Amino acid sequence: MTNTPGPGYVFKRFLLLAVLLFAAYLLLWPVTIEPRSWNAPRDRGYVGAYTVNHALQQLERISLPNSVGPEDIAIDAEGRPVFGVLSGDILRLEADGSFTTLTTTGGRPLGLEFDQQGGLWIADAYQGLMYWSPESGLELLVTQVDGVPVRYADDVDVAANGTVYFSDASNRFAADSLGTYAASLLDIMEHGGNGRLLAFEPDSGHTYTVQGGLHFANGVAVSHDQQWVMVVETGSYRILKIGIGERNNGEVITLMDNLPGFPDNINDAPDGLFWVGLVSPRNSMLDALSDYPLVRKMIQRLPAFMRPAAERYGHLIAIDSDGNVVRNLQDPEGGFGQITGAAANDTYIYVSSLHENALARLKR
Repeated sequence: MTNTPGPGYVFKRFLLLAVLLFAAYLLLWPVTIEPRSWNAPRDRGYVGAYTVNHALQQLERISLPNSVGPEDIAIDAEGRPVFGVLSGDILRLEADGSFTTLTTTGGRPLGLEFDQQGGLWIADAYQGLMYWSPESGLELLVTQVDGVPVRYADDVDVAANGTVYFSDASNRFAADSLGTYAASLLDIMEHGGNGRLLAFEPDSGHTYTVQGGLHFANGVAVSHDQQWVMVVETGSYRILKIGIGERNNGEVITLMDNLPGFPDNINDAPDGLFWVGLVSPRNSMLDALSDYPLVRKMIQRLPAFMRPAAERYGHLIAIDSDGNVVRNLQDPEGGFGQITGAAANDTYIYVSSLHENALARLKR
């Protein structure tokens, strides 16, 4: 008489096989990232200059027509906010509350900045560096720098001498094929130093790399004394200053470090401050695994809902040229969430967002 395995035995064998297959999947299934080891600074949280408050709950929402994601804002010569949205349109908010479409890039316009002639420089994540004016219309000017394609043009600012500085957030994860949000998550998870700060000289057409090896190069702002370019390193929770003057050219200084969230855009304001948006609080899992690239690679194989993602939390700070926090505006409930930055005129602070279907503003 032979012994036939019972249902419990068969189930255990099946369970063991399933566990082995899942372990093999976590270890071996190909993914697009090659994580690098780094040491994330210990998150101090919302203390000191970042003490929790509810100031942003006073924001006024202005609903957008037919699109979402007013990701960055530029103020024109008449004090009107201009911004790009997911549809590719660049809109201007008029004094009567209506919107005017200035142009459509055909891509995803992110960073915007007016020059002294009133023309608008555009960092389009899908296209590259663009320029628009009522006279010349829309032009695509830069699609590669130093032989490397611009795969994720993110933010832009213009120096007094006309040089245009802009960021290529990731030259590895292309925004046009992946989408801006998905590409940013991949680059931050990899932490491979794939970002660049770039420059374009309109008179000569010359382009060059100012600084490479950045961890998701995001917001860009030229300092008021024209000696530095500030660039936000979203993946490292910090803001750098890179020298562009005769005596400090190429010097790199950390302006702010160990921010409590993922910093995004940086824009100068009429009062001499700079507004910085923190799009989401830091992720404790991502910080804990910063020195464990293999585990981060395994996490990338999990379903999207199990991976680190941005949280809804409204946070906006204003800093001075030395990196001191002068204003700290928050909304822990995230009523207007995933804030990317702000720009101000004499009356309002206009607030931008990654995914909201509205522009927001706060009385100054």
